[in-house]
Amino acid sequence: MAVDVLNESNWAVEPRVFSDLGLWVMDQMKISTDCDLTIIFNEPDAMEELHLRWMNLEGPTDVMSFPMDELRPGDGTTDVEGMLGDIVLCPAVAATQAQSAGHSTIEELMLLTIHGCLHLLGFDHSDKDQEKEMFGIQRQLLLTYLAARPGELNEVIPLEISGE
Repeated sequence: MAVDVLNESNWAVEPRVFSDLGLWVMDQMKISTDCDLTIIFNEPDAMEELHLRWMNLEGPTDVMSFPMDELRPGDGTTDVEGMLGDIVLCPAVAATQAQSAGHSTIEELMLLTIHGCLHLLGFDHSDKDQEKEMFGIQRQLLLTYLAARPGELNEVIPLEISGE
């Protein structure tokens, strides 16, 4: 499989959901589903270390992307192949954001997975025009993905801290 999902967090995560989502986003963006993509879930301390090391910013963040081959969306005639990269997600931060936004943690993590994939494909949101484009694409991708899979969120085991 082209998408590996590693859970290094204390949260119960259903790998299939994120693997399927990653493959679907690659297909929609005309990136070969044979590309390598890794999605990693980690704890706030580990995320804070990455955030400080790579962005020189303190505190944990929700998602970070580490592109490998700097692939870009295909032109619709051929699928681009290679190593897409790694996405690192922090479920604890996502849970807080989801509560503030009024939706579920799984919806937030799915949105962040798409967001991370778009960063791997060269999208950014450092200015208003880029933000409008990127956020529009991620919203459309998430809504289209969920519309094609009625009940998908119901199939997911709710995220919760292990042992509670």
